[in-house]
Amino acid sequence: MKKILILSLLAFSFSNLQAQAPSFGLKVGSNFSNLEVKDGNSLDYINGIHLGGLAHLHLSKQWALQPEVIFSGQGGSLTSGSLTNKFVLNYINVPVLFQYMFDNGFRLQAGPQLGFLLSAKNKANNLEADLKNDYKSTDVSFPIGLGYLFDSGLGIDGRWVPGISQINKTGNATTNNVFQLGLFYQFHNHK
Repeated sequence: MKKILILSLLAFSFSNLQAQAPSFGLKVGSNFSNLEVKDGNSLDYINGIHLGGLAHLHLSKQWALQPEVIFSGQGGSLTSGSLTNKFVLNYINVPVLFQYMFDNGFRLQAGPQLGFLLSAKNKANNLEADLKNDYKSTDVSFPIGLGYLFDSGLGIDGRWVPGISQINKTGNATTNNVFQLGLFYQFHNHK
């Protein structure tokens, strides 16, 4: 009985997705990120950017699904004496967010995110070292956020993106921790 109910809900959701045309959009913003180290000293925050595209699919009047493809500059810094090591990790992140949309333009959003590591570098003074082999090729996180969509299609978005998977191959378990603040524009605006 439970399987039949789940299959019925999935079929109903899929039929609603098929009936709704997606709205596409673009987004850009700032990242404030650090690396959280279990049983060790977490790194300080650094600034980065995120930019990419989104598809907004209404499941009902109040619920939507929003998959995205985002370039995201993340990492952290560690200062020891006069030397600052800046760890810069660049990802292509693919969040799939479930959104609850209020009638006034506000949206609550949360969902899983899979990140694909593009590069990992340590920058210290004028030196740069490639660390890509020290990090795993994928990262799993769970973004949680709030957005607001204006009638014009322009919107603002704030998210906390805590990592839930270890990103380093050796040493104390390290996870990404990112705060994002950005703007987006949704074509064919559907609140």
